[in-house]
Amino acid sequence: MTTTTYTLRERLAWAFYDWANSVFTTAILVAFFPIFFRKYWAEGLPSEQITLHLGTANAIASFTVMVLAPFLGAIADQGGLKKRLLGSFAALGVTMTLLLTFVAQSQWQWAMAGFIFAVIGFLGANIFYDSLLVDVSAEQDFNRVSALGYGLGYLGGGIAFTVCVLMTLHPEWFGIIDKTAAVRWAFVFTALWWALFSIPLFLWVRERVPANYQKQALPILLKNAAKDFIATFRQIRQLRPVALFLLAYWFYIDGVDTIIVMSIDYGQALNFPEDSLIKALLMTQFIAFPAALVFGWLGNKLGAKRGILIAIVGYMLITIGGSQMQTVTGFYALALCVGLFQGGIQALSRSLYASLIPVEQAAKFFGFYNMLGKFASVLGPILVGWGAFLTGSPRMGLLAVLILFILGGILLWRVPTKV
Repeated sequence: MTTTTYTLRERLAWAFYDWANSVFTTAILVAFFPIFFRKYWAEGLPSEQITLHLGTANAIASFTVMVLAPFLGAIADQGGLKKRLLGSFAALGVTMTLLLTFVAQSQWQWAMAGFIFAVIGFLGANIFYDSLLVDVSAEQDFNRVSALGYGLGYLGGGIAFTVCVLMTLHPEWFGIIDKTAAVRWAFVFTALWWALFSIPLFLWVRERVPANYQKQALPILLKNAAKDFIATFRQIRQLRPVALFLLAYWFYIDGVDTIIVMSIDYGQALNFPEDSLIKALLMTQFIAFPAALVFGWLGNKLGAKRGILIAIVGYMLITIGGSQMQTVTGFYALALCVGLFQGGIQALSRSLYASLIPVEQAAKFFGFYNMLGKFASVLGPILVGWGAFLTGSPRMGLLAVLILFILGGILLWRVPTKV
């Protein structure tokens, strides 16, 4: 590599991209887009058709990134293009989020299209953001730096989401005429927040280009990327720690994502008030900030693998507790517990993976990591749905997620690590 010096400014600039883009997850992906799509853009459509459109939009975006991720990673490594590709995808996400504010009522097709491209921009940018971890930190600091990113992400996402919620609850405070206009302004606010706080990464993070780097034309990069994809897949199969970790990650992160994605729907199935569910989501964001930092410290003390195993056990207890939940107070307690482990398991997974892969091939290896992360959001919801359908109880459906944590934990235990 051209240099092995890492500065505090670079680490903070890198971590602030998490602060920048996390508002898209909280405000758009989880909260306002599904609600606004159902009540405004798709108004008048049958409920099951709206659900189908939302599911289709998410599936198309995730599948697109899943397919492209390994190829994009290979191109980024060969061409020294991690920052430029991150910027391109982030610009796509920001622009599409902003353009959603101009979609008129009942134009659900345009809303779907804008959302799909916004999610592709968000997910695609994360491939290169994750891979830049090896450019801003030495291996011994992966845990703390990765946790700093997730911690700032939860804090920034929580603050920005709070502003968006206040806009919709009290539009008069912001000089906005009504709640519908407030939701539109929440999309504008999200896009501007994402763009503004991304600037430090592009100003101060240095991408370490391999010493043997040679500039190549795009057609050659694409051709080599296809070859690299096959070669990397074979290489992963030969690197037992990497292959075993990715398999373990696929199972347990599917459980984590299922808890996140299905929690609001689960609360609605139990007839909890919508405002209570939003408050619980906010609680999770702010608790996850310090918890992620604690897990970064814990990863350095005990090792990242042990820290992840602790979080997996925590999620197993959350799953069991959630299946027995009876009241809104119980839902708040569940949100608190999710906040304690969510940021930690994500941060340590990223840092453990970074320590297992060849540093000079970080982008393409993280392409596979992100590909599995997107593919992992399929099995869990199916388990929950069929579990609830076959037993007639959403509580039993939630318990089915335990299978994912058990399998993920067993496989992770077998991953050979230095600590």
